[in-house]
Amino acid sequence: MDYSEHRFRAQDGLELYYRDYGDRLAATVPVLCLAGLTRNTADFHDLALHLCGERRVISMDLRGRGRSAYDPNPDNYAPPTYMSDIGHLLTVTGCHKVIVIGTSLGGLLAMALGAVRATALAGVVINDIGPEIDPKGVARISGYAGKSPEAMTLEQAGEHTRQLFGPAFPDYDQAQWQAEAQRGLRLRDDGLLVQDYDPAIARNAADQGDNPMGFWPYFNSLAHIPTLAIRGELSDILSTETFAAMAAAKPDLLQIICPNRGHAPDLSEPECLTAIDSFLKAHGDAVH
Repeated sequence: MDYSEHRFRAQDGLELYYRDYGDRLAATVPVLCLAGLTRNTADFHDLALHLCGERRVISMDLRGRGRSAYDPNPDNYAPPTYMSDIGHLLTVTGCHKVIVIGTSLGGLLAMALGAVRATALAGVVINDIGPEIDPKGVARISGYAGKSPEAMTLEQAGEHTRQLFGPAFPDYDQAQWQAEAQRGLRLRDDGLLVQDYDPAIARNAADQGDNPMGFWPYFNSLAHIPTLAIRGELSDILSTETFAAMAAAKPDLLQIICPNRGHAPDLSEPECLTAIDSFLKAHGDAVH
């Protein structure tokens, strides 16, 4: 195995899971990866393998996802609780300063860390999310989040995943869709694939995406923190207008557009890897 698996207890006793790649004693700044609303640590496996030769990489299953426990109180599926969980993770892993790579919801949480734990951030990479969320994308995600599909074979799961995300990855072939299904779904003992998150996480998601103030206070907290923002060219979550407004609000913001990708690039794309490698070289070469 290319990583070690660990569990820890959150502030309320819920058991949470994380993967740990690379050398814990590396002189470079560790990377913390945070996934999207219904996703888990598997999304970052390829990226972690790419990065862990030079630095420690930690990826976490937020509560209710993957191998982390489901919360009996759905009201806890919200940013304040996630922030507390991430704080506990940084403590148990001994990470005093990290570069956070966050996709979608994970990117919002990365921005929120700027407001509540700025001293822990050496940098932030925001993957296809911004301080305003396009209602078209919110409606699309609300259309499937929390709705449990039947157990599926790998072939069925690949087709199901293609139907959900086809417009975001127009060049994927059947093998890639099946690989994507295996990342996002859980393999049961009978060999069938099923949903790998608590359906209750969708309860607050639409309300959070509808926030009339947006998430500008979170984003503005990154004013003095090095930040790279990635947008999928075909994204229905991060609009071109919001992407431009982010650059206007933070003149030192680094930005790239990932071609032929919607929400959200999987970060294995050459353009993304090049940008992330350069960003880490500039801001994560040594622990201060």
